[in-house]
Amino acid sequence: AGMAAAFLMEIRRATQSALLVVRYAAAELPGAPLEVSVCADSLEVRSGGSRDAAALPPGVSLAPSSCRGLRHLRGDGLQLRVRLRRAPPAADVVFTLRESLKPNKNYIFYCQSCGDIVVSDRKFLRVLPLPSENWSDLVEEWCCHPDPFARRTLHPQHGDCFVGDTFFLLNSRNESHVPESSKSKENTRVICKRCKAMLGETVSSGTIKYYVTEVIIQSAEGSFSPTPRSQFVQSIVAQCLLELSSAKSTFRFTIKGDNGKTYILIWLLNSDTLLVESSGSSSSHSDFTLFGDILTPSSGPVGTWNALKVLYQPCIQSRNKELADAWEDDLGVHPLKFPSETCLELLLILGLSTTSLPPSLRCMNSFQVRNSFC
Repeated sequence: AGMAAAFLMEIRRATQSALLVVRYAAAELPGAPLEVSVCADSLEVRSGGSRDAAALPPGVSLAPSSCRGLRHLRGDGLQLRVRLRRAPPAADVVFTLRESLKPNKNYIFYCQSCGDIVVSDRKFLRVLPLPSENWSDLVEEWCCHPDPFARRTLHPQHGDCFVGDTFFLLNSRNESHVPESSKSKENTRVICKRCKAMLGETVSSGTIKYYVTEVIIQSAEGSFSPTPRSQFVQSIVAQCLLELSSAKSTFRFTIKGDNGKTYILIWLLNSDTLLVESSGSSSSHSDFTLFGDILTPSSGPVGTWNALKVLYQPCIQSRNKELADAWEDDLGVHPLKFPSETCLELLLILGLSTTSLPPSLRCMNSFQVRNSFC
């Protein structure tokens, strides 16, 4: 029988080095002697009459003489480190959420969960960024007199779209999809008519907040293109982390629900990781599948993803309360607010990703490790 090996290569672009993990359908190595062969364009594992090869993405080659740290850990499989050669990546361009909207173009907002139209054929004359949600906490540091902005809120006009860290603010007057009860009640959840998912909340009688994790925005000339829920959530959250870390040199985040509770602490380690997953040459299905059915390669035996590496701690059921309280009081920690249900979804996505990693790579300084995809 084939070894049914699967290969996971984590490449740090900044250092041009890679950690390569070879996992098997069974947790143990084959009974026959094992031979590992590293060439410039391939890595092969042979045992008896079986052979598995790791496919490399285009433009990436290995430096065989740099291979070191080959070891087998029980339950992990084989691990080794090797230098790699690849063309210098193009200059990183941080995509921001507000770039998904342009003035003087018509857009449709869809419910991400079911595809129902939330905002129909709206043209924005202005697309403007909002200050960070915790900006008011810093006013005392900026001003020597009482807060001049206390109790003041920003209300978009009909042609405005205000963009926050995790939400869009729109004028909701004359929108038929907003229930009458929502227009007259402050801080009321806005629910999708079809699937009952939470989309946002009313900020005032004429302003509504839509969370970026709950709506898909597309040009009115196009058609709705569904995206798997888990893939969409992790991509949007990774985008938020990348944008904020680039713009504000912020690397620690609290994930809060709309109920005010803290669900997750996230520490961004790096944003220059390239993940490569190969199922090997065996025709049998490997039980090491990093993304399950959530993310799969578009074609061929190799899946390649740009990724952020994060550490995280769950805070549900009063877990890590002392650390969460310390982060709450730290101005260097940036809060991100999402619907409470989405926070739980994100926590599940993080947990599933962590359990797919080899046990020896799942934790770092009591934090759990996860690669988040952008």
